[in-house]
Amino acid sequence: MLLNIIRAIFLCISAGAFATYITQDRLIPTEIAEHPLIAFMLLMLLVISIILADLFVKRKRIEDISAVYFGLLVGALLSYLFIQAVEPAFNQANFRDGQAYYNLTSMVVLLTLPYLSISFLMQTKDDFRFVIPYVEFSRELKGGRPLVVDSHALIDGRIAELVETLVIDSQMLVPDFVLEDLQRIADSGDKVRKGRGRRGLDVLSRIQQHPHAEIRIYDTKFEKSGSAKSTPHDQMLIEVAKAVSGRIITNDVNLNKVASVQNIDVINLNDVASALKPKYIPGEHIRIHLIKEGESFGQGVGYLDDGTMLVCEQGRELVGKEVDVEVTSVLQNSAGRMIFGKPSHAPSTSSSKKS
Repeated sequence: MLLNIIRAIFLCISAGAFATYITQDRLIPTEIAEHPLIAFMLLMLLVISIILADLFVKRKRIEDISAVYFGLLVGALLSYLFIQAVEPAFNQANFRDGQAYYNLTSMVVLLTLPYLSISFLMQTKDDFRFVIPYVEFSRELKGGRPLVVDSHALIDGRIAELVETLVIDSQMLVPDFVLEDLQRIADSGDKVRKGRGRRGLDVLSRIQQHPHAEIRIYDTKFEKSGSAKSTPHDQMLIEVAKAVSGRIITNDVNLNKVASVQNIDVINLNDVASALKPKYIPGEHIRIHLIKEGESFGQGVGYLDDGTMLVCEQGRELVGKEVDVEVTSVLQNSAGRMIFGKPSHAPSTSSSKKS
């Protein structure tokens, strides 16, 4: 409501300023003096288009406002210097309405240069952090640091469910090499790897479509040199986290350890899951395809869509088939989750012994 009042006040002030400008007796171009109504309508159309542009941009961030603020300062300074430089040329001009066109030029310059300065800072604000100090200060605030998303977290898929609960309110960054890694896995000839890669891309698309999620692809701009190519994937993630003063979100235990050594905060999805209620509880049924034998005698092993391993007791003879498994227990730790179960129609251990 308050914003609508501010917009209405801005509209009224603009209308009054333009009306005063075009109705003055001097120092306005002849064309405007001859067609004041058309000039007023065009100027008001410009103001309305600015309000519509403001309504169109729903999500606004403080660093964007900072860029606008500094853009206005720089643009106003450049406009003043430019106007002072061209003023002698208009004063010495012999054409008609020289002073009037000087006023028109001044107004156009005062509108154009601040816009160009704002546009430049908006597109390069990540490279000019010293110009926008709030971006640096905000990194010291708890909960405000961005999250660097690993490919393992996207393939896992639980990060999408976490985002949909509105628990994550920080900006999420997906480095470009993580996206390339997912595309490479999705194009793999291995059917299992291809499914995992496509799952990661689907999860990324799902997060991007969520209205409350702020996620973007982070351009690392790594040099295409031999040293850059030989940099390990985990180390590149750590370098990105250092560059943005952010945290890494993953379920990779090795990345967790390496990042911790380098004093980078890591959010381990497995640790988050272990603090919450397990997804599967004893007594639930899961339809799964057993693909190999287990380490112990009589076991069959299958994998859920997110890569969780399910060990099916008495499932050795069912390898290669799709089985309805009843969950008996769930093991959850930082290394991941493991589900144990048995075929739904299999006899219990005690009844088999009695027979």
